[in-house]
Amino acid sequence: MDDNLVEKPDAVAGRRCPIVKRAGIIAFRMNCSVVIPVYRSEQILELLIERLALVLPNAADSYEVVLVNDGSPDNSWAVIERLAAQYVWVRGFNLMRNYGQHNAVLCGIREARYEITVTMDDDLQHPPEQIPLLIAKLNEGFDVVYGTPKKLPHSWWRNAFSVITKYAISYVMGFRTVREISSFRALRTSLRDVFVTYTGPEVLVDVLLSWGTTRFGSVEVEENLRPVGHSNYTFMKLVHVALLVLTSYTTLPLRFASVIGFIFTLFGLGVFIYVLVTYFMAGSVPGFSFQASLIAIFSGVQLFALGIIGEYLARVFDRTGGRPTYTIAETTRNAATSGK
Repeated sequence: MDDNLVEKPDAVAGRRCPIVKRAGIIAFRMNCSVVIPVYRSEQILELLIERLALVLPNAADSYEVVLVNDGSPDNSWAVIERLAAQYVWVRGFNLMRNYGQHNAVLCGIREARYEITVTMDDDLQHPPEQIPLLIAKLNEGFDVVYGTPKKLPHSWWRNAFSVITKYAISYVMGFRTVREISSFRALRTSLRDVFVTYTGPEVLVDVLLSWGTTRFGSVEVEENLRPVGHSNYTFMKLVHVALLVLTSYTTLPLRFASVIGFIFTLFGLGVFIYVLVTYFMAGSVPGFSFQASLIAIFSGVQLFALGIIGEYLARVFDRTGGRPTYTIAETTRNAATSGK
């Protein structure tokens, strides 16, 4: 037997499963699907697959890479077709249009064929060489393991807004820590059974995973700068994600609007008492600015509450309007065949 290959009893089924040791890391050799959403990545996909080709044979017995082209306007799909023809373990799915990163990841998770699914970005910010770290941590009894970056590589405003968004997601998921959440994750593919019937245009994979388990873990990984191009997430897209979290998977904003309404009701009652006392003591409440300020304050609160209600109505409209989560336009020839 190879010095780097040992056996260990399977904690679940009592079987003996081979594990591999590399650079001090002990990881079970399991069947693995790597899901990668693709958008504007024609220049980097080939390098990404080359690095995965070096990592996956040492990390899994059977493996595949599922590339989901999220309506990319460049030649990413042509590159995916070429890679699928070159590597039998590369499968490609081309969506009809751009649905969003989480929608594309959900598509890949549903198409994955092996017991462990690893999701990662297409820009090499998540080093493929650290996939064994996630799988090793997963086998400590977790159902989902996040690769937490030791240091965020983006600009200060992007990092700050990312932390805010992660905090919102962690609140919805019931997490106590914020830094754990990442798109670089390993999960047990069986978790998809929990959200197999999920439909709707707005998707957050992390929240869907929290419907099926509370066993979340994390491991620190390196996160590199994107070697080619720039991030596709703009400030407005990050705002959209934050609003999606707060208005699609929790009623917290509605409760907040109720609390604000109650507070200003008490404030209005206090103003009314002040007006009565002033009327009986001084005859009237002088000043147009006083009345205008009160009108502006209460009008603003009303519009704020209506805006929150409007966001929820928009989510209901999207869910009932029949818009699909995603639609697959075409696949590569080996998409329906078995992997390695």
